[in-house]
Amino acid sequence: MSDNYQKLKKQLDLQDWPSVYLFKFIVENSPANLAKVSSLFDDGADLRIQPSKNGKYVSVSSKELMLDVESVLEKYKKASLIKGLIAL
Repeated sequence: MSDNYQKLKKQLDLQDWPSVYLFKFIVENSPANLAKVSSLFDDGADLRIQPSKNGKYVSVSSKELMLDVESVLEKYKKASLIKGLIAL
């Protein structure tokens, strides 16, 4: 596991689980990228999409009930496979 995931895991271990977790990503604004990011989340997730001022990028936020730390880390690992995605 990389250092970034280790640090995140330590922070997440301090929370009580299950819990609603807020994911935030930035990706280049294209239908393909939006579809890939949207597919990371369940139908019940509260998904919000906000284009940047110039429209080149889009911010995707989602609140989702996560059962444990590992499920959060797994979602970030899947997101890291999307080219150009920035996780906040």
